[in-house]
Amino acid sequence: MEQQRAAPSLAFAVEDAHAVQHAAVPTIAFDLRISSSRPVRSVQLDVQLQIAARRRSYDEPEHERLWELFGTPDRWSDTLRTLPWLRTTLAVPPFEETTLAELAVVCTYDLEVTAARYFAGLANGEVPLEFLFTGAVFYADEGRLQTVRIGWDSEADYRMPVAVWRAAIDRHFPDSAWLRLRREPFDRLQAYKARRGLQSIDEAVDLLLDEAGG
Repeated sequence: MEQQRAAPSLAFAVEDAHAVQHAAVPTIAFDLRISSSRPVRSVQLDVQLQIAARRRSYDEPEHERLWELFGTPDRWSDTLRTLPWLRTTLAVPPFEETTLAELAVVCTYDLEVTAARYFAGLANGEVPLEFLFTGAVFYADEGRLQTVRIGWDSEADYRMPVAVWRAAIDRHFPDSAWLRLRREPFDRLQAYKARRGLQSIDEAVDLLLDEAGG
């Protein structure tokens, strides 16, 4: 009979990230390495992903593009903060010592979402990410299925190249940006486009900016 032992102890590391080529929406896949002190039957992970914005430097153009998030650079010592990205779940199948799981993260180009606005404001370099894990581990002990909770002190850091996020977005929105308007100004813009005989909203906006001297 198997002797009763301590519950599995897990360790996490993010090894790589890439844009998913064939996905219905912009998606980044993170290669998540999970190690365990003993065999497990399965792991149900809850993942909280956040952006450690303080842990990178920014150039002058990025200061300007991130002004809406953090204000003027002289205030960044107070306003620059960790930003929540998303929460997701992952089911991990049985493994003995270590396994590599793919954590798929859906991205949005909605610039009213804080994380998307932050990513769009970066020209290049890396984004320092923090992965916080909780959930449940299922394992066998003396022939019986047991479970133990994973505490929020389980975490991993990863510096994701900005190019990975851009590759995921550009697969679905090449050379495009996202803009949401209230219905009234949108209807006025559509009417302006029709009156001028223009082919697209882009042409209407370009003409309005030219007329405004912008």
